[in-house]
Amino acid sequence: MMILQMIFLGFVGPWQWIIIGLAILLLFGGKKLPELMKGLGTGIKEFKNATSTEEEDKKKEESKQ
Repeated sequence: MMILQMIFLGFVGPWQWIIIGLAILLLFGGKKLPELMKGLGTGIKEFKNATSTEEEDKKKEESKQ
């Protein structure tokens, strides 16, 4: 997994990130972008909470056995 990330990030340079950012800005507009980022942050937070809850449940089951 880490190697795949390194390969992907190795092919994307700073100019490509600038172009990607400008494309996103043009697609969604300046006013919509903060709402999208807030939604993305909330989704990531919920995902982390769900995974940590799942790990805690597994540890509890293992300790019962």
